[in-house]
Amino acid sequence: MYDNLQKNLHDELVTQYAPLVKRIAYHLKARLPATVQVDDLLQAGMIGLLEASRKYDADQGASFETYAGIRIRGAMLDELRRNDWAPKSVHRKVRDITGAIREIENREGRDARVDEVVEALGISREEYFKTLQDVSTHRVLSWDDLGVDEDTIGQSLMDRKPGVHDEIEKQHFRKRLSAAIATLPEREKMTVALYYESELNLREIGGVLNVSESRVSQLLSQAHIRLRARMKEWIGQQ
Repeated sequence: MYDNLQKNLHDELVTQYAPLVKRIAYHLKARLPATVQVDDLLQAGMIGLLEASRKYDADQGASFETYAGIRIRGAMLDELRRNDWAPKSVHRKVRDITGAIREIENREGRDARVDEVVEALGISREEYFKTLQDVSTHRVLSWDDLGVDEDTIGQSLMDRKPGVHDEIEKQHFRKRLSAAIATLPEREKMTVALYYESELNLREIGGVLNVSESRVSQLLSQAHIRLRARMKEWIGQQ
């Protein structure tokens, strides 16, 4: 009888919060390349909702909607990460750019400039910016590379104080990430803030910055690569 009651509760939660899956999916889709199918996000999100209904513990303090939202969003992001269709050449170019930026910034003690990066790599500016566009289109870069999800990016930008249940390592990482974001060139920092904190899509950010959507994609990719370069020491400890 207890099992039946539990099953009924799970079914009720899934039915009640199915619209939450749809809302999160379409909100996320607006910030992704056109090649991403919303149906894939919806399917992954429903799996996240089912898992949330099974694992939710009211004694932890969070409401079910808050907990489910985290699990739904996480399931969708996991689906995106599993479907990385970028050619190996794009990944290689990202590693090369990251290494060049790290070397230049360590040597010069300031932000690496585009001209310096392309000279170090022996490529043209056109090839450099095409790589940034490929990075955005194929979602090569994942915040998992830094051991963090997108919600932590937003928290770092807003400089929230960690809760009493946060792990010490996560507190340390958030502090390091917040400091790294603060040192980004102003336009990259603003783009990251508008995308992860304000959750604007590329078109909306372009309107704020008065640039094209493709330029916003480049700025996001460039900021992410720069953060990878600057957080190498932390990544190496993982």
